[in-house]
Amino acid sequence: MKKIPLYTLLLLLILFAGCSGHYYKIKGDQVEMYIKGPDTAETVLFFSSLDGFQPHTAEKVGNDKWKVSIPGDREFSYFFSVDNEVVVPECEVFEDDDFGSKNCIFIPEM
Repeated sequence: MKKIPLYTLLLLLILFAGCSGHYYKIKGDQVEMYIKGPDTAETVLFFSSLDGFQPHTAEKVGNDKWKVSIPGDREFSYFFSVDNEVVVPECEVFEDDDFGSKNCIFIPEM
């Protein structure tokens, strides 16, 4: 059996540990935001600056995948809540919020 160097295992662990299972699809003037949650998740909410961070219930579209559709024609910041726990997924662009955490930023041109 061939041994894998320790640094290779560490690199693989870092690459896959950071994967949040968060992505989006642009459909016309809407953007569909997806996030993976635990199989046991019961409620996933989406909050964005588009409407003052009002909660939007995400639709379960798989065993562990949730989706919400919102206007995607302008920039906004956002985060999720999974079973009442705030989740800020890995994202390319983010900002510091007023509570010591971060929010993701959606930029239509990116």
